[in-house]
This record gives sequence, C-alpha cells and structure tokens, in this order.
Amino acid sequence: MRAIEKKMQQSLSDRIFYFCATAIAAAALIAVLYPLYFIIIASFSNSNMVNQGLVTLLPKDINFYGYRKILDRTDLWVGYKNTILYTVCGTLLNLAVTLPAAYVLAQSRFRARRFVMPLFVITMYFGGGMVPTYMLVKTLHLTNSPLIMIIMGAVSVYNVIITRTFFENSIPAELQEAAELDGCSHFRYFVSIVLPLSKAVVSVITLYYAVGHWNDFFNALLYLNRDEYQPLQTVLRNILISNQAMAGTTGAGEGSYAQQYADQIKFAVIIVSTVPVLCIYPFIQKYFEKGVMIGAVKG
Repeated sequence: MRAIEKKMQQSLSDRIFYFCATAIAAAALIAVLYPLYFIIIASFSNSNMVNQGLVTLLPKDINFYGYRKILDRTDLWVGYKNTILYTVCGTLLNLAVTLPAAYVLAQSRFRARRFVMPLFVITMYFGGGMVPTYMLVKTLHLTNSPLIMIIMGAVSVYNVIITRTFFENSIPAELQEAAELDGCSHFRYFVSIVLPLSKAVVSVITLYYAVGHWNDFFNALLYLNRDEYQPLQTVLRNILISNQAMAGTTGAGEGSYAQQYADQIKFAVIIVSTVPVLCIYPFIQKYFEKGVMIGAVKG
C-alpha cells in the first residue's frame, strides 16, 4: 500500500515538474519569438502607430513602403551577390583550414601539439590591433580587393578547439589503427572516415563561419572603398543612413513621407538581412546541439 502511495506521489511530483518545465519553456519561447514577430509586422505597419504602441499582435495600416524603398535599389542586389560570394568562398576556406588543423592537433602521436596549441590559444587574447592589421593588409595589396573579405579570419581558434575535442572524443583511436593496417593514408582516412563521421561538428562550425561572413561589415568599412565590392550589410547601413538623413529634413513631399515611415525601413532592413540565415538554420538544427555539446564539454 505504501509502495502504491509512494508511486502516486512520485507520479504527481513528476507531473508538477513537467508542467513547470513546460510553462518555463513556453515562456522562454514566447520571449524569443515575439520580438521577431513584432519586427515582421512592424516592417509593413504604419510607423506612427508602431511608435504609439498600437501595433502589438496584428499589423495596422499595412504599407510596404519600407520594402519598396529597399528593393528598388540596385546596389542591394549587388550587395546580396557579394555577400553570398564572400560567405560561400570564405566558409569553404575556413573549413579547409580548420578541419585539417583540428585533425592534426587531435593526434596523440603529434608531439608538437603541446607547443602548437598554446600558440593558437594566445591569438585569442592578444592581437596586433587595428592599425598594424590595416598596414599589413595594405602592404599585401589587399585593400579594395574582394579577397580580403574571404581570407580575413581564415581560422577561428574557438572552432578549432571545438572540432579538435570532437575528433578526440568521438572518433575511436582503434578505427585509425584498423585503417592503417589496411594501408590507409592519413589523408584518405581523414577524408573517407573522419569527415563522414563528423557531420555534427562540421555543420556547427559551418554555421558559425557562414553567419560570421554574412554579418561582416566592419572589414568592408576598413578595406573596401569601391561600391561594387560592398557586402549586403554595408549597403543596408548606407540605406539606413540615407533614410535617417531624409527623415530629418523638413517640409512636404518625399522628406515628410520618409520621416513618417523611417522606422518601417529600419524593420524592413532587419528582415532583409536576417531571413536568409534563418532559412538555413532549420536544415542543420538537428546537428547543432550534438556538435556543440560533444565538441565543447567533453575532454
């Protein structure tokens, strides 16, 4: 009888725990999703109503002036093309450097790794600074060159550490020994065995690198002066600056109209710049948690 009562009490406590956990998770989900939802509906609502707090759940006085203002600019599509090029090529370069480096540093037989790894870690805390870096880039004749947006930051030490830890804890050493007995070289073992077994961590660092390239605008401000090489983020920044300047003008006409819908353009810029990345994330979400946890916690 006592065992049944204890079981019922445990069942009740479990139900209470699950209810509380579900309520907290739902509250956290709403806290994360509502700002994004608000930005979406505010991007085609009247800015005056948004500022007055009249737009909360449904859009009001729907107007797509912000999107028309952005999409009518030809430099936006040039920026999209450049950003896609920088993101794809830059991410491929990042993977080509990070994965082999992490594989070598994960080899216990590589005795020099106890000296090489601290050199990697030091770069996480110390750097030359903006001016020396600019002087170096200028000396290499990479200013006003799209290559600087691809090769700048070719490797992230943080991602190297995550990937190295994943290789150490998820790829059995016996697997490499068996491959070597079959005459498999390091390169073939890395390409044919290690990489197919590391889809989780590869997906994670691919997302990290791709988002970094997609959002990069500071390097463009420093090293690029030609409009045809500007990435999307810089183009959107220029749109915001010109919109604020126009909204600050007085009088009727385009200036007053732009002033009325100034915030609408800001929200539309956020949507235009973030939607492509949000569309990619669901396809690799299943690998994300596994790759981060295995690569960052163990070891």
